[in-house]
Amino acid sequence: MKKIAFIFPGQGSQSVGMGHDLYENYDSAKLVFDTADRVLGKSISKLCFEGPEDDLKQTINTQPAILTTSIAALEALKTKLNITPAYVAGHSLGEYAAYYTAGAISLENAFKLIQKRAELMSETKGGSMAAVLNSDEETIKACMEQVNGYVAIANYNSPKQIVITGDENAVKQTCDLLLEKGVKRVVPLAVSGAFHSEFMKNAGEQFGEFVKNIDVNEAKIPVVTNVDAEFTTSDFKEKMSKQIYSSVHWTQSIEKMIENGVDTFVELGNGTVLSGLNRKINSEITTLNVYDKTSLENTVKILSEV
Repeated sequence: MKKIAFIFPGQGSQSVGMGHDLYENYDSAKLVFDTADRVLGKSISKLCFEGPEDDLKQTINTQPAILTTSIAALEALKTKLNITPAYVAGHSLGEYAAYYTAGAISLENAFKLIQKRAELMSETKGGSMAAVLNSDEETIKACMEQVNGYVAIANYNSPKQIVITGDENAVKQTCDLLLEKGVKRVVPLAVSGAFHSEFMKNAGEQFGEFVKNIDVNEAKIPVVTNVDAEFTTSDFKEKMSKQIYSSVHWTQSIEKMIENGVDTFVELGNGTVLSGLNRKINSEITTLNVYDKTSLENTVKILSEV
């Protein structure tokens, strides 16, 4: 028997047209999009299906769009296969799809939370981010310590992909030092601010105040939370606030689930970003995808067999 975990992508996985095939083929997915449009007070479905791309990639729209598509994929899968994962996890905003899957938040509250989160993060300006490829954590941290200004690790995406965040000049200095040390590739990211950094602390604290008035339940499935890569079933509100300005421990989260017997992951949501990261974290695990009718049917076939 396979031990399965569900994982949900974050910002950067969006593309125009996402979720449309699910919407057209599964009533359960259509209901998710219709609910998102109603709760958010805007046509998030039209943004997903038609764009334009410039609007879709704005944080204020990206976060609810990705969340909606991920939950639509989940609900479509549930109509075809009765399966309960051992664990759930989501990359940054994807964690809210994990909370929903685990029963910690309702569908409407998931949309209310992600809309507020996106608003606060998009209002916070300043700072920058860059992806460092094919370098080790020790080298990156050594370079960070040599620069003037604030710089931190935003995402531990895989052993060979770490994202840094912070003051624009400090991030650039760190990138320059890494190139001098022989790191072949650093990629500045086109983001509106320094996500998952101290720049976002005020946004996180404001979000914490908002979360106080939202019903958050004990989870029925352990959620591996970004801030600490720990199995969590309660006390999510503090982590929701802290996650906005803390590192995303994605590599550690996947490794934690593997250590606890998971050998098959199902990525629910647009694209295959997390599948690619999983291959770099551990090449022996299986990662399946659900983002349209064909991928869903393939995943159902494989899971039904095991």
